[in-house]
Amino acid sequence: MATSILDQFKENQEVKTIDTTKKLKVGIIGTGWIADAHITEYKKMPDVEIVAGADLINGKAEAFFKKWEIEGARCYPDHKSMLDAEDLDAVSICTYNMTHAECAVYALGKGVNVLLEKPMCVTTEEAAEICRAEKKSGKIISIGFQPRLDPNMQMMKKIVESGELGKVYYIQTGGGRRRGIPTPFGTTFIEKETGGIGALGDIGCYSLDMVLNAVGYPKPLTVSGYKSAFFGTRPDYYPTHPEYAAKFGVDDFAAAFIRLEGDIILDFRIAWAMNMDTPGDTIILGTKGGLRIPSTECWNGSVGGPMKIYHEVAGEQVETEIPILPPSKEGLFYDKIRSFLDAVKENGAAPVPTSQIIYNQAILDGIVKSAEQGREIEIQIPEI
Repeated sequence: MATSILDQFKENQEVKTIDTTKKLKVGIIGTGWIADAHITEYKKMPDVEIVAGADLINGKAEAFFKKWEIEGARCYPDHKSMLDAEDLDAVSICTYNMTHAECAVYALGKGVNVLLEKPMCVTTEEAAEICRAEKKSGKIISIGFQPRLDPNMQMMKKIVESGELGKVYYIQTGGGRRRGIPTPFGTTFIEKETGGIGALGDIGCYSLDMVLNAVGYPKPLTVSGYKSAFFGTRPDYYPTHPEYAAKFGVDDFAAAFIRLEGDIILDFRIAWAMNMDTPGDTIILGTKGGLRIPSTECWNGSVGGPMKIYHEVAGEQVETEIPILPPSKEGLFYDKIRSFLDAVKENGAAPVPTSQIIYNQAILDGIVKSAEQGREIEIQIPEI
């Protein structure tokens, strides 16, 4: 019986051939450490020509291209000067959170397709500006949520869509690290002026996308949120850089109770640092069955072990274990960039569309606003 249930989720993976007759001219905005991951994958793609880069720090873009042995790439001191001067097909935006919106809006206004690193931005209003610019430009913008492309994440969605769980009414999700405030590369993640939001934006957006995508991205209605910064503001947290504590201006822990359209409750928590190894597994409860997704030690875009469906078969309470599915040979980051480029070349739909991620951003922003006001608030999605 369990085998027949598993059979309905099997699928054949199609291998696509890359058309190399047209090269895409790509620029990179922001040449920090996440840009390393982008250029690593771009260099594997025979239909990509990396022609330009921009960074606010003098000489940083030049050093970046030298390190990656990209000859002839032109360097600019900011995104506007690059986009004004270059004829580009696409850009990767790899800047810090607080500049995501301005860079994306300007690129779209110049008729350039955009791969925007997560989180989409910082506020709901910024997300709406991006969506309006996208609509006006007719170009593609995809948000950098590579976990979407993990076969296990896709399996979650297939299970929900199959009806095996019945009507979903409650979701518990989250993630975090016992000690994991991201300061190895400096303080841009933790300063309010650059990061804007902390654990919420860095890993919280992933956790939300995992479950919201699985259940069809219902509209968020209300949120009661909490956030704190008990660890990030402690000088002893940073043995070699105690001065970082004074710069910490974002959240290192957050939790929320969110009401979604369709009478679904979302119970959420996320942490950069906490006195616990995990805030718990992800669970999706439905009227016919429940799905447990084991947590990971540190968010890595997949699941912490085989998923399990709790349901009834022939009147008996049983559990069906879903075997772990291997990632693609190229890896999730490659898949993220490849799916974006394929959409650009084929005039297809964005792999991770803003029409969904604006809901993700509205929840993050709602948690911040609710926490600051100390009460439940209604989530307002602006008109696009």
